[in-house]
Amino acid sequence: MHAPDRNVGILALNAGSSSLKFGIYTVDGAEPVERLSGSVESDGDRHVFLLDSAQGHPLRRSVRAASPVQAIFLLGEAREWPPAVIGHRIVHGGTALRQHTRVDDSVLRQLDAASVFAPLHVPPALKLVVDSMATFPQATQIACLDTAFHNGLPDLARVLPLPAAIRNEGVERVGFHGLSCESVVHQLGQDCPSRMVIAHLGSGCSVTAVRDGHSVDTSMGLTPAGGVMMATRPGDIDPGVLLYLLRDGRYSTAMLEDMFERHAGLSGVSGGSADARELLAKSPTEPMAALALQQFTRSVAKHIAGMIVTLGRIDLLVFTGGIGEHALTLRADILHHLAPLVSDLAVRVVPARENDCIARHAWKLARH
Repeated sequence: MHAPDRNVGILALNAGSSSLKFGIYTVDGAEPVERLSGSVESDGDRHVFLLDSAQGHPLRRSVRAASPVQAIFLLGEAREWPPAVIGHRIVHGGTALRQHTRVDDSVLRQLDAASVFAPLHVPPALKLVVDSMATFPQATQIACLDTAFHNGLPDLARVLPLPAAIRNEGVERVGFHGLSCESVVHQLGQDCPSRMVIAHLGSGCSVTAVRDGHSVDTSMGLTPAGGVMMATRPGDIDPGVLLYLLRDGRYSTAMLEDMFERHAGLSGVSGGSADARELLAKSPTEPMAALALQQFTRSVAKHIAGMIVTLGRIDLLVFTGGIGEHALTLRADILHHLAPLVSDLAVRVVPARENDCIARHAWKLARH
């Protein structure tokens, strides 16, 4: 299917580890234009929307439907502009699928196989793809990969220190939050400096070194579990810990996966909460909440400092993502850690406009 060039509806679906964001776009010219955006929380057949508004206060609406995609259709706007193109954020496409692509049976099989690399992200995103195909059967479905921005990492960053037999299976640094990084580069435009570090801080966190608009190093590796300490993931950790827990016999691989994906990081150290806002409120009276945040900010700062080695210098440090954009106290702590290393550091807060990237890539691929 080739989408027409005017008055086209585009639906961007952005399934994260803890949220579903969406954007409805139309094209009447060269670029997709956002008509409606927001997030949705689902409980059975009840879907609660928080819709972005021009006044800055989200509008709350509730819809009953069989799936989030059907609920978005029932909002009304999607019926007015039925999507000819649907773009899906896919965190991990596996060891072979590295570029944005149209969805067909082969791509669906590859995405299903890639669930093992990102169990928090790929299964719900894949379900959205299937639901979208059922709800909008005439629409062109596009998989927009979070790894694509990092495709082409130099060997110095890409190759992991493992035997060749394992590397030959595609085990290498892949990198994530690529749509977020690309959105930062796109928004900065001509103001994008030669050497930039992007700290995407949300439920998942990563730090990426960007030279002349291209990723040259990033904190996450083969999976989104590595790098910076996160809400429920530990980030980089001594591999001997895994071996010890497996050798001891108390943990199976499934138990370890559940612990390191859902119960570590801020949640593990604090003893419960993975929400930075809650931990900030509790930190004056709860030592483990305070410790969790201290470890988090130092972890981010250490990875940013590591990117100085990669780039030689930092012309600009960008904070993005939910924590990066809104947690002023945590940003200040990170900068305090960096102060002895970098003087007069230029810092900007840039929103992660992943949906815009999804819409642009989906529109471009649907036309060809």
